[in-house]
This record gives sequence, C-alpha cells and structure tokens, in this order.
Amino acid sequence: MSADRPERRRDAAATRRALVDAAAALFADRGYERTTVRDIAARAGVNQALLFRYFGSKQLLFNEVTAIAGLRRMRETPPEELLETALRGLLATGPGPASEVGEGARRDRALEAFLRSTGGDAATRTGRLLGQEYAAVLATLTDADDAALRSDLILAWLLGIGLTRNVVRQEALAGADPEEVCDLVLRAARTMLEKLPPRQEPEP
Repeated sequence: MSADRPERRRDAAATRRALVDAAAALFADRGYERTTVRDIAARAGVNQALLFRYFGSKQLLFNEVTAIAGLRRMRETPPEELLETALRGLLATGPGPASEVGEGARRDRALEAFLRSTGGDAATRTGRLLGQEYAAVLATLTDADDAALRSDLILAWLLGIGLTRNVVRQEALAGADPEEVCDLVLRAARTMLEKLPPRQEPEP
C-alpha cells in the first residue's frame, strides 16, 4: 500500500501543473471574469472539484498563476531595475492612469499577487516565495550590515503602496501621477539601497 503513495503524489503534482497551465492560457485569452472554473477544469482534463481541492477558489488559482509568472519575470530582471519595475507594476494595476507608467507595466502584477497571498492556504506558497526572492534581490543593492532589514523595509513599503492605492484607494495616492510616485519613492529608496542607479530624466 505504501508503494502507491509516491505515484499519488506525482499525480497530484501533475494535476496542479495541468490546472495552472490551463488557467494561465485561459486567463491570458479571455481575462479573469470570462474564465470559469468549468472551463479551466475541462482544458486541464480533470474534474472541477480538484481545482477547489488543490487551490480553494478561482481567485487563489489566479494568484498562483500570477505569482509563477512574476517569479519568472523577476529572475529575468536585472537587480538594479527590479524596484522600479515592481513599483510600476503596482501603479499600473490601480485606479490611476496606468498608461503613463511604462510599456509592459500593466502586465506585471507579481507583487499584487503577493499582496493577496496571505494566510496558510497551500495555493499561496508561490506568492510567499516571490516575496522572499524579491527581498533577497533587493538586499544585494546595499553593502550595509543590515541589508536584509533594509530590503524587507523596502518590500513592506512597496506592498503598503499597493494596498493604499489599489485597496484602500486613498485619494492622494490613488489619483497621483505614477511618474511622480516613482520619482519620490526611488529617491527615498536610494538612502537605504545605495546601489540603485540614478533615474533617467524623461526627454522633454
């Protein structure tokens, strides 16, 4: 009987991968609202009850898909560009003028997924890993002895910006020009992460 357990674990892992792959394709093609649990399960070739078993809800599966994509993008981004890229991604998902935050930012929702990844649900493990890796990369941008603390503080600030702009929707931040927000945040961040490069001034 114990010989069957590794096979069952492999089947569970394969089912999770199939659901994530199916959801990623459908979310990209149809968007979140028009993608149903039934559609995802059918594309993955599994019973829709397994989606709830492994992820809990369509929202948590979306968080997992987004976090996986975010990990991939993060690992492809030069460390000195990561903070600005992440900040622009958060600003692009809020109620402000997303078209002003730079090409590609609208698709970068990695930290938004991490912001949603709270609690102990298994579907949030990738989101938590994403946050840990962000902090680890940011820590390489300073030679200070307290690099880990500095990077955690910057990450906490980023998540606070996302929460205040996109969830609480405080008027000043929600309606702020993303370029102004980027300028203020990056100037302040350089006091803790001294290896951050100076921002390029936009051409007139």
